[in-house]
Amino acid sequence: MRDTRLAVIGGGRMGEAIVAGLVRARALEPGAIKVAEPDAPRREALAANHGVVCVPDGASAVIDADVVLLAVKPQVIEGVVSELASALGGRVVVSIAAGISCARLEAALPDDARVIRVMPNTPALVGEGMALVSAGTGAGPDDVELVRALFDALGRALVVDERYQDAGTAISGSGPAYFALVVDALACGGVAQGLVRETAEALAIQTMLGTARMLQETGVHPEALIDGVSSPGGTTIAAVERLEARGVRAAFAEAVDAAVARSRELGG
Repeated sequence: MRDTRLAVIGGGRMGEAIVAGLVRARALEPGAIKVAEPDAPRREALAANHGVVCVPDGASAVIDADVVLLAVKPQVIEGVVSELASALGGRVVVSIAAGISCARLEAALPDDARVIRVMPNTPALVGEGMALVSAGTGAGPDDVELVRALFDALGRALVVDERYQDAGTAISGSGPAYFALVVDALACGGVAQGLVRETAEALAIQTMLGTARMLQETGVHPEALIDGVSSPGGTTIAAVERLEARGVRAAFAEAVDAAVARSRELGG
């Protein structure tokens, strides 16, 4: 993996999170990463912040790349692929565009392109990302393992059948927004009770972080954790009962349904 040359098409938020995470984890040398970004100030910022090579167009980025990462929005990916198709033969082509299937990309690329679909998330920026990796028909086991290892360096990466990508997108891809919403709601509730915003937000963030680590490292079921915190007649059970009455579980289930539906819409 250390010898891999990576071209990143798109220097937006997710592209930068992946680049920054790989450099931070020392998975790749900065000089082995080329980012294609049309906006000049953005190119300058990416180069200054991460030490990577930045170029204005995709054709310049992919010339000597082993892996080409398409870090662009689903709405524009077909145009990007069309422009670069002739240069992508024989390469591992990784797409992080939500809802866009491997088959859809393969139809627009040379027959020897090895397409892999990945759904990462923005915590990759701090080494705590979650990514789902799915192979297209032309990608071999070594290709899949290389891409899995790259994204595993950003946190954790799981190889799954592509049919699970939409559900995974709805949970981990969109999930940071859900968690940030909960943190903001808790912080606002604390402010309403007299805490200063900085303190309330710190309490919410650290509690979220600690709970996630506890669930991950102990393997305890979330329901068991809720029971363990909820003393009879105490503050937690009073709060949980109010959340249940407000339909919080149903709201999250509906949010996942909505995200899955939108992912499928984007995929056509």
